[in-house]
Amino acid sequence: MNMEETATGAETEVEQVTKKKLMEDLKAVLADAEDLLKATVGQTGERISAARLKAEESLKAARARLAVQEAALLAKSKAVAGAAENYVRANPWKGVGIAAVAGLIIGLLAARR
Repeated sequence: MNMEETATGAETEVEQVTKKKLMEDLKAVLADAEDLLKATVGQTGERISAARLKAEESLKAARARLAVQEAALLAKSKAVAGAAENYVRANPWKGVGIAAVAGLIIGLLAARR
């Protein structure tokens, strides 16, 4: 594994975390919008009905896009995990060394607090 692959792996991990956070935020917004729609069920009027209809359509579209993104993120995560597993199987001592260094760093950081 060279430095370019390591950098690409780190960028991919950051990208996945960012996408995951974005999806969690989008889920929260969708839930809030659904609650708002439920709260306005008793409201009448042409403008409120049109707004509710438009909001419901937007929610359906957002949920569909979210499902697609979640599936893509899951597939990418599985691919990265598979690549990491293959690397460790091909280079077991490097894997042990990386795990030892990571454990040492985490231990040092935990001891500082």
